[in-house]
Amino acid sequence: MAPSGPDRKFHRLPRKRTGRGCGSGGTMAAAAAVSEAWPELDLAERERRRELLLTGPGLEERVRAAGGRLPPRLFTLPLLHYLEVSGCGSLREPGPGLAQGLPQLHSLVLRRNALGPGLSPELGPLPALRVLDLSGNALEALPPGQGLGPAEPPGLPQLQSLNLSGNRLRELPADLARCAPRLQTLNLTGNRLDAFPAALFLPGALPLLSELAAADNCLRELSPDIAHLASLKTLDLSNNQLSEIPAELADCPKLKDINFRGNRLRDKRLEKMVSGCQTRSILEYLRAGGRGRGRGKAEGPDKEEGRRKRRERKKRESGEGTDAVVDEASRLLLRVLHVSENPTLLTVRASPEVRDVRPFFVGAVVRGMNLQPGNALKRFLSCQTKLHEDLCEKRTVATIATHDLGAVRGPLLYAARPPQDFKIIPLGRREVKAKDLVRQLQLEAEEHRKQKKRQNVSGLHRYLHLLDGKEHYPCLVDADGDVISFPPITNSEKTKIKKTTSDLFLEVTSAASLQICKDIMDALILKMAEINKYTLENREEGSLSDPESDAVCGHGSDPKATPGAEATGSTPLVVEQVRVVDEEGHLKVVYPSKTDLDFAAAHVTVLR
Repeated sequence: MAPSGPDRKFHRLPRKRTGRGCGSGGTMAAAAAVSEAWPELDLAERERRRELLLTGPGLEERVRAAGGRLPPRLFTLPLLHYLEVSGCGSLREPGPGLAQGLPQLHSLVLRRNALGPGLSPELGPLPALRVLDLSGNALEALPPGQGLGPAEPPGLPQLQSLNLSGNRLRELPADLARCAPRLQTLNLTGNRLDAFPAALFLPGALPLLSELAAADNCLRELSPDIAHLASLKTLDLSNNQLSEIPAELADCPKLKDINFRGNRLRDKRLEKMVSGCQTRSILEYLRAGGRGRGRGKAEGPDKEEGRRKRRERKKRESGEGTDAVVDEASRLLLRVLHVSENPTLLTVRASPEVRDVRPFFVGAVVRGMNLQPGNALKRFLSCQTKLHEDLCEKRTVATIATHDLGAVRGPLLYAARPPQDFKIIPLGRREVKAKDLVRQLQLEAEEHRKQKKRQNVSGLHRYLHLLDGKEHYPCLVDADGDVISFPPITNSEKTKIKKTTSDLFLEVTSAASLQICKDIMDALILKMAEINKYTLENREEGSLSDPESDAVCGHGSDPKATPGAEATGSTPLVVEQVRVVDEEGHLKVVYPSKTDLDFAAAHVTVLR
């Protein structure tokens, strides 16, 4: 397979010919030079690729030669679903033609470049875009015509995740909510914002927004209208210049994780609570009338009763609180085992090297799966494949890995290493270095194309491009020093799921965002509960005589049996928390937290 990364020969291009040329000879010479400078585009066009990554040390000079823009030929690849251009200090603007030329783009990653002070021309309309990462650039403003896209009609109607962190923004576009009405995750960390636009918090403006991060800015005030964000679960406004927290914040019906540390609040009691990050205590204090003004419980019971009724109404409107009308026997039960209840807690230590490769990791342990009868294992693996195709967008947004917990030896290390420095036993293969495995897969992909006479490939070969230009590969290492996962490519044979597996270790990794990892883990565990219930019901009909099935179906392995579960005919899956810490042992993330597994569906009951 031709190399997809830049080569040193790009520095010696005869540039004086690419811009002049006389007649047909000059045109042909220019075209040949452009083709030589961008072999990745030739490869993507020839193989009809849906994903493309441009990075590496040679990229900067090529972009500089193109006038600080992406080459126009890039915008003639209409099949692209994923485009990443990162670490290029000479990229000042994407260039015209992106919206018209890439109508099927799902993910656009332009991080750690030099985009700014605005975007000219504006990015949208991009009707299929779901993930947009513009972090680590030099953006100062996104005014109409130099921003994300038009507001009427919405320029980014399907956008779910927007990362603008690490820029120089002093204000957000007032029409952001109209441009991206389905936004779920908004990261504004590390800018120069002093206020949010009022239109961001209008009723119904962003009905799906669940995560808002704006730490390390200059915010002086938080509007009480933030209560209109009905789906907000996580709010991080740490290290700003806030002096008050509006009591209306407690009216957000799903809010369970807040961070206001690093703000000088007038109410010193509230500031002390904020420093301890006691989310529940903070919200209760705000409901009682505390606003950060030192007023204590100034508001009367009538005001609190009005707020309580509003919260109940919002819950009813969002589908919560309707469990009572669902037949008990039809519910899916999930029981969360807290850290304090689990002496054998599995911990993952994340090394700092993963920050520039695949920084986000979420893990969980699930006990009580019954994969023995019939096609249960096949259904489980098919479910994982479907999640990879849909929510994970062919692994470009995130990757799932599932392991037999009995074969996992903790604690685990999530690291990034040079591909020649670690080995893995891939599923169905012999032990091999990561570098050699990728080379083998590339050769297999080329042979597959020749045999089938097709441009596309299948299996693991579809994900090789995600490693293009990477000097380090992510890997998960167990206590024995064995690599048990190599995202986004493969798991290890050592921890392979079998029919007799009842306890599993799950992992989700991503280069996009932590919330995406959590959302996909939520979806995976929900699917597991549905599969387990289906298997149990069918086993009762035709598999009761199977003694081995009885032994491994998970009923006996449930560490905390749930009273009344047998009466309702449902045995809950037990979900154990997994902690991810940094090298010093400081907590980075724990899953599931109180804000996770928060299903609005009435047929799901989560016991905590």
